[in-house]
Amino acid sequence: MLGVVAKLTIKPGTEKEFEAVAKELVAKVQAGEPGCKLYVLHKSETPNVYVFMERYVDQAAVEAHRATDYFKALGRKMGEYMEGRPEVMRLTEV
Repeated sequence: MLGVVAKLTIKPGTEKEFEAVAKELVAKVQAGEPGCKLYVLHKSETPNVYVFMERYVDQAAVEAHRATDYFKALGRKMGEYMEGRPEVMRLTEV
Protein backbone atom coordinates (compact mmCIF):
# COMPACT_ATOMS: atom_id res chain seq x y z
CA MET A 1 0.00 0.00 0.00
CA LEU A 2 1.07 3.55 -0.73
CA GLY A 3 0.04 6.66 1.15
CA VAL A 4 -0.05 10.30 0.25
CA VAL A 5 -0.49 13.23 2.60
CA ALA A 6 -0.99 16.58 0.91
CA LYS A 7 -1.07 19.78 2.97
CA LEU A 8 -2.74 22.75 1.27
CA THR A 9 -2.82 26.34 2.50
CA ILE A 10 -5.89 28.21 1.28
CA LYS A 11 -6.28 31.94 0.68
CA PRO A 12 -8.18 33.55 3.57
CA GLY A 13 -11.86 34.02 2.81
CA THR A 14 -12.04 31.24 0.19
CA GLU A 15 -12.59 28.28 2.50
CA LYS A 16 -16.20 27.58 1.49
CA GLU A 17 -15.42 27.71 -2.22
CA PHE A 18 -12.36 25.51 -1.78
CA GLU A 19 -14.30 23.00 0.33
CA ALA A 20 -17.04 22.74 -2.32
CA VAL A 21 -14.55 21.88 -5.06
CA ALA A 22 -12.53 19.55 -2.80
CA LYS A 23 -15.67 17.68 -1.71
CA GLU A 24 -16.62 17.18 -5.35
CA LEU A 25 -13.19 15.65 -5.99
CA VAL A 26 -13.44 13.41 -2.91
CA ALA A 27 -16.84 12.11 -4.04
CA LYS A 28 -15.61 11.32 -7.56
CA VAL A 29 -12.50 9.53 -6.29
CA GLN A 30 -14.43 7.49 -3.75
CA ALA A 31 -17.05 6.51 -6.34
CA GLY A 32 -14.79 5.70 -9.26
CA GLU A 33 -11.33 4.56 -8.18
CA PRO A 34 -11.23 1.01 -6.79
CA GLY A 35 -7.45 1.23 -6.37
CA CYS A 36 -7.84 4.15 -3.97
CA LYS A 37 -8.77 2.81 -0.54
CA LEU A 38 -8.82 6.16 1.28
CA TYR A 39 -9.31 9.68 -0.01
CA VAL A 40 -10.44 12.16 2.62
CA LEU A 41 -10.07 15.85 3.33
CA HIS A 42 -9.40 17.21 6.80
CA LYS A 43 -9.37 20.77 8.06
CA SER A 44 -6.43 21.58 10.31
CA GLU A 45 -6.54 23.47 13.58
CA THR A 46 -4.21 25.90 11.82
CA PRO A 47 -6.32 28.50 10.00
CA ASN A 48 -6.65 28.03 6.23
CA VAL A 49 -4.82 24.69 6.23
CA TYR A 50 -6.34 21.49 4.83
CA VAL A 51 -4.89 17.99 4.49
CA PHE A 52 -5.79 15.27 2.00
CA MET A 53 -5.07 11.77 3.29
CA GLU A 54 -4.85 9.15 0.55
CA ARG A 55 -4.16 5.41 0.38
CA TYR A 56 -3.62 3.40 -2.80
CA VAL A 57 -3.13 -0.30 -3.48
CA ASP A 58 -0.11 0.35 -5.73
CA GLN A 59 1.68 2.88 -7.92
CA ALA A 60 -0.59 2.09 -10.86
CA ALA A 61 -3.58 3.25 -8.77
CA VAL A 62 -1.76 6.49 -7.93
CA GLU A 63 -1.03 7.08 -11.61
CA ALA A 64 -4.62 6.23 -12.59
CA HIS A 65 -5.87 8.79 -10.05
CA ARG A 66 -3.62 11.53 -11.39
CA ALA A 67 -4.65 10.74 -14.97
CA THR A 68 -8.40 11.21 -14.47
CA ASP A 69 -10.01 14.17 -16.20
CA TYR A 70 -11.82 15.16 -13.01
CA PHE A 71 -8.58 15.21 -10.97
CA LYS A 72 -6.96 17.48 -13.53
CA ALA A 73 -9.96 19.81 -13.83
CA LEU A 74 -10.81 20.00 -10.13
CA GLY A 75 -7.15 20.24 -9.17
CA ARG A 76 -6.83 23.33 -11.36
CA LYS A 77 -10.00 24.75 -9.80
CA MET A 78 -8.68 24.14 -6.26
CA GLY A 79 -5.46 25.86 -7.27
CA GLU A 80 -7.39 29.12 -7.63
CA TYR A 81 -7.95 29.09 -3.86
CA MET A 82 -4.49 27.98 -2.75
CA GLU A 83 -1.57 30.01 -1.48
CA GLY A 84 1.38 28.34 -3.14
CA ARG A 85 1.91 24.70 -4.00
CA PRO A 86 0.77 21.85 -1.76
CA GLU A 87 3.28 20.10 0.48
CA VAL A 88 3.10 16.44 -0.55
CA MET A 89 4.52 13.52 1.38
CA ARG A 90 4.59 10.11 -0.32
CA LEU A 91 4.63 7.09 1.95
CA THR A 92 5.15 3.33 1.67
CA GLU A 93 3.47 1.04 4.17
CA VAL A 94 5.80 -1.13 6.25
